[in-house]
Amino acid sequence: MSRNDAIPPSPTEGEYTAETEANADDIFTREDPFALFEDWLKAARDKEINDPNAMAISTADADGFPDVRMVLLKDVDPRGFVFYTNTESQKGRQLAENQRAALCFHWKSLRRQVRVRGLATQVSNEEADAYFNSRARDSRIGAWASKQSRPLESRFALEKAVAGYVAKFNIGEIPRPEFWTGYRIQPLRLEFWRDRAFRLHDRLVFEREEISAPWRTTRLYP
Repeated sequence: MSRNDAIPPSPTEGEYTAETEANADDIFTREDPFALFEDWLKAARDKEINDPNAMAISTADADGFPDVRMVLLKDVDPRGFVFYTNTESQKGRQLAENQRAALCFHWKSLRRQVRVRGLATQVSNEEADAYFNSRARDSRIGAWASKQSRPLESRFALEKAVAGYVAKFNIGEIPRPEFWTGYRIQPLRLEFWRDRAFRLHDRLVFEREEISAPWRTTRLYP
């Protein structure tokens, strides 16, 4: 890229309104990171156009080689952040080899992001069953038909598999596949980032040595 082709600065950089800067220190008023996250997620649900619960999840294999992709947060409480997937998918296989994972939520409309690092554990069968049964019937069929992350010879092969499971289950109940469940990321570190004028951003970190340990907080330079 030549100098003339360089990406120009955002036209809004430094042009922050009173609303943008209002309550600028509100990220420091919570002592519990999950309560703060719920506040931010609620704000995102009010303002984010698409998928306010979308998050990037990074996993790594036994050799430490990382992968990242977008998934949807399906539950959050003081135990951690939950998403669902095929355990035989790439991320499922990587989490079996290395339970360390990282998340990132980015809410462009709010100029905020949250970064999470922690340990992944599978949710209980009861939790997985309850969520699976809440899904649309076609989505439950899809969970059976998709050999997630593995080579697909053609779209027809996938459609044929879907048709096969539609016939198999007919109008009956669709049980949760054994290879499909949820993972809970139990955080050891959360960072709350808030955009501020002239890139002098706010950063607040909650960190603990182990899951049962108390949180300690630190503010970081932008």
